[in-house]
Amino acid sequence: MEFKNLLWNLEDGILTITINRADKLNALNGETIVEIQTAFEQAKQETLKGIIVTGAGEKAFVAGADISEFNGLNIDNAKALAQRGHDIFFLIEQMSVPVIAVVNGFALGGGCELSMACHLRIATPNAKFGQPEVNLGIIAGYGGTQRLIQYIGKAKALELHLTADMIDAQTALNLGLVNYVEADKSTAIEKAKNIINKIATKGPVAIAKVIECTNAYFKDGVDGFDYEVNAFASLFHTEDVKEGVNAFLEKRKPEFKGK
Repeated sequence: MEFKNLLWNLEDGILTITINRADKLNALNGETIVEIQTAFEQAKQETLKGIIVTGAGEKAFVAGADISEFNGLNIDNAKALAQRGHDIFFLIEQMSVPVIAVVNGFALGGGCELSMACHLRIATPNAKFGQPEVNLGIIAGYGGTQRLIQYIGKAKALELHLTADMIDAQTALNLGLVNYVEADKSTAIEKAKNIINKIATKGPVAIAKVIECTNAYFKDGVDGFDYEVNAFASLFHTEDVKEGVNAFLEKRKPEFKGK
């Protein structure tokens, strides 16, 4: 796949998508958002173990939206802009394979929101997270008010949104926003690959159901417990369950086929 603002690298079943606007601190302009959507839609057609999302260079994962594009927005096209971001980040969140953000440098505004749409986050020591939108007289528009509270709780999420303060990688780790802090970008990417390869040894259909059930917890009008019951039952129609049970009883490693 070739993009103007992204790099696409598929190797050994792991797709790495790099936001490649280092001169703009990888800010999300409209063109880049569309390319992210295209990349993830294409990723759904690939046979993957998992996906890594990161930013080009060492200064930023994604420093936010391209603010220059906010000039001239009215209520209608601002709503369309936010809805498009929501749709794309839901696409990421609902991928059936693990998506890991490797956060190098600034992850602010839309960048923080992009990282939160991924299933896991691994940060480098220079990572900075924040939702500074109130500095512009606006609020997060790509799901930030909803996802941040899921990770760090209402009080701290409100504090970060209302003050526009940034937090460093260690604070993000302590709060539960990130899973790991690694020494540098290369070791963070290696950590992400190791996690993806470990998950890839498990039942693929079960992995997809874990992601579905976890997302269901946060869906309005959905009983997550009931969703889990049905998801659990549905797996007993798969060959993977038979293989997993037999492998356990026969004291061998399972060979899952993903069906």
